[in-house]
Amino acid sequence: MYTFSSKLKTFSIILMAVGLLGIGYGFLTAPKDIQEVEKILASESHGGHGEVKHEVATESEEAHAVVADHKVVEATEVHAVVEGHNEVAAAVEPTEAHAAVENHSEVSEAAEHEEHLTHVLHQLQNKPWAALYVACIFFMLISMGVLAFYAIQQVAQAGWSPVLFRVMQGITAYLPVGSVLFFIFLVLCGLHFNHLFIWLDPEVVAHDKLIATKSGYLNFPFWIARAAIFLIGWNLYRYYSAKNCLAQDESKDDSFYKKNFNISAGFLVFFIVTESIMSWDWIMSIDPHWFSTLFGWYVFASFFVSGITMIAMVTLYLKSRGYLEHVNTSHIHDLAKFMFGFSVFWTYLWFSQFMLIWYANIPEEITYFITRIELYNLPFFGAIVMNFLFPILILVNTDFKRITWILVMAGVVILAGHYIDFFNMIMPGTVGDRWFIGISEIASVLFFLGLFIFVVFTALAKSPLLPKRNPYIEESKHFHY
Repeated sequence: MYTFSSKLKTFSIILMAVGLLGIGYGFLTAPKDIQEVEKILASESHGGHGEVKHEVATESEEAHAVVADHKVVEATEVHAVVEGHNEVAAAVEPTEAHAAVENHSEVSEAAEHEEHLTHVLHQLQNKPWAALYVACIFFMLISMGVLAFYAIQQVAQAGWSPVLFRVMQGITAYLPVGSVLFFIFLVLCGLHFNHLFIWLDPEVVAHDKLIATKSGYLNFPFWIARAAIFLIGWNLYRYYSAKNCLAQDESKDDSFYKKNFNISAGFLVFFIVTESIMSWDWIMSIDPHWFSTLFGWYVFASFFVSGITMIAMVTLYLKSRGYLEHVNTSHIHDLAKFMFGFSVFWTYLWFSQFMLIWYANIPEEITYFITRIELYNLPFFGAIVMNFLFPILILVNTDFKRITWILVMAGVVILAGHYIDFFNMIMPGTVGDRWFIGISEIASVLFFLGLFIFVVFTALAKSPLLPKRNPYIEESKHFHY
């Protein structure tokens, strides 16, 4: 039996505490009104091009006023000589018309300025919410990726992996906790605590024809109902598969193993459908004008490889503490092969989506990538390096797949890279160009990492790390590649 060490438990609690403080700080320091936004923008443009442009514009307006006054004086004098009585009419009417135009222009500019300030206010207020959302969905989907991998092993009747089943079940123990927190977050979005999903705003829907045409699907009651069905379905499978696996240890036949086989097959069908819809609902709808038929697979590849990487990381940690004595370098090698293979698969989907949209150059599609290339240049291309170039250069070597420190290094880079990938998917549609990785982002990751460690290792300590009566357990114990 594994014992959750006091040091690791304390470490996880510290991470959660520090994370909560940072999250609170992010919300407290977010601007509360337009006046604060004006101060922020003024401080950003202080001494920069903003003041120069303003001075040039002012000088231009003054010059225009002088020329205009000079022309008015000349016109008035000519009318005084030629017309006499029409002097007043000729001078007053153009002046009143010009004043009316200027007033209308000033009102229009003031309205546009206020609209811009309101937009920036929403972006800055979104920042701590968006940071929290990225970390929340990322860690929940890591456990979801592990659950899908576990189900595939059950249906494939894999002989190499049963010694890792309890590690997988420990990681998926985070799914119920992560699901509850995520569902609460979605409800808060529907109650307008933030502006992450603009289609939830009735005013936006009323003035946006494209979003209005999608309102039959993108509406809060239907959206939150779908989320409830997805999360409940996934958690029911997790609960019964773990229960059957534990019951199999005490069984005298393979009945519980067969039950797991059947429900795993059903779950994978449910998962394939719900995973795609989930990616549309929770990520793609943040940019409701954009769409991609490949997006569901792309999101799946990202969290699936992250889940496999997490299995490898937890396994290596437990091995370093003297547990999992039946896990050998061949098991580790196979996990590393999956990490390598699905990193390449993610890259294939990334390139396929990017290349087809970029080549077609359809305005409603290409805008998604233009925004990310222009405003998120470093994280956008950095994700390619972290999720493809680094893994393929390191893990392509067979010997490296068996060396612990290399796998840990590769795992950390892959997990960080796919967090950046989710960051790229969510942040541009919520905070626009007002992004940077600051206290809110770091604190959110720390909190959910601490919670993840606490829940996972607490679950691992509740049951034996080796399934005793799995039909393939002996084959798995003696697996060699």
